[in-house]
Amino acid sequence: MPLEVEEQEAIGRRIRQQRLGLGMTQADLAAAVGKTQGWLSKVEKGRLELDRAALINQIAAALHCHPNVLIERPYAGSSADNQWHAAAASILRELRRYDLTPVFDGTPRPSADLWRELLRLHRLRDAAANIAILKSLPDLFREARALAEVSSGHEREEAFAVYAVCCKFAHTAAHALGHPELIAMACERAAWSAQLSGDPLLPAVSDWMRVWDMWATADWDDAVTLTDKALHGIEGDYSRGDLLALRVWGTLQLRAAVSSARNGNASEADDRLAHARSAGTRADAYAGPPVYDRHSLTFSAGNVQIHAISVALELSNQGKALELNQRADPQHLAALPKSRRGHHHMDLARAWLWDGNRSRALTELEQAERLAPQLVRNHPIARATLRQIVYAERASTREQLRGMSSRFQLDDQALFP
Repeated sequence: MPLEVEEQEAIGRRIRQQRLGLGMTQADLAAAVGKTQGWLSKVEKGRLELDRAALINQIAAALHCHPNVLIERPYAGSSADNQWHAAAASILRELRRYDLTPVFDGTPRPSADLWRELLRLHRLRDAAANIAILKSLPDLFREARALAEVSSGHEREEAFAVYAVCCKFAHTAAHALGHPELIAMACERAAWSAQLSGDPLLPAVSDWMRVWDMWATADWDDAVTLTDKALHGIEGDYSRGDLLALRVWGTLQLRAAVSSARNGNASEADDRLAHARSAGTRADAYAGPPVYDRHSLTFSAGNVQIHAISVALELSNQGKALELNQRADPQHLAALPKSRRGHHHMDLARAWLWDGNRSRALTELEQAERLAPQLVRNHPIARATLRQIVYAERASTREQLRGMSSRFQLDDQALFP
């Protein structure tokens, strides 16, 4: 059996096993996610593809498990692809001993040097080089923690700020590669170090990370509530036009827009997008000295545009998504890092597939893979989209061959049992 069909059927089997383990009927699980029993039966038999993250998360939440249990993520790869597991284990060790005396030989560098070191991680993040990010982080965690131990005042606060941003890099890479334990612990340590950093915006950034984690359990209302809490905490800086605050504010609004869309609340999603668009306009109009994006949020007008397309897809409106893409400013999109553009082309692949154009869907998926191969090959929705394309092409070819065999007077029953 082809691997892509096996994966689809395996997901269905894991859903069934998890459901039966809880003593839950198909009808009960279907009702919990707003679907029919017949729909769930097809999913469990591997006849329907789960190509929406929100739906996978809803099923997992109803089954009281992490979505990765159902989709068996992280995915197996080559030995080179799997080397990141050792780096993840090393990072977890550092995060677990966060309040113990750091093990570091020599004298830690000043915080200014550590911030310069983080510039490399920004470039790796933009290229979606998540494995390289994880390999770089253990030493940075140790040195930042050592600096916090031996310094005081502003320098100590900056050491904790570096530590918090390292947590964010670990969190993003762990999401991309599928490591739930590292995701959870990086988020917890980010909140801890953000409070010690003296940076008034970092606690909001750590809440932004928590919102992302709430999606795994389909807690859409809590995600919006937490977003509003974070927004309230930075409202003063946002009102004053602080550029970093504009970026954090806009990024949080985009989180709320996606949360609302996944909850089926189109009007709230549109309202949040409007707030993000306003923040983007204000950020673009900034005329002061250059400001280093120390929080690594990459908020921009282009980011708002591609999130609007994502929101349309979350609301199952692929026609609107394709229209929004047609109207998007190409220069704004081209300015986005490869990681964001990779996500965008994955969204377009789904939009074209749902619109019935498998050729365009495959072209977009190929473009996504060229831009961010690690991201796309490890993304469950990209894999689901590819499975749908392959399966549909096989079914179409089968029907063409069936018709030809009839014209050649071959035995259809023997050829197509």
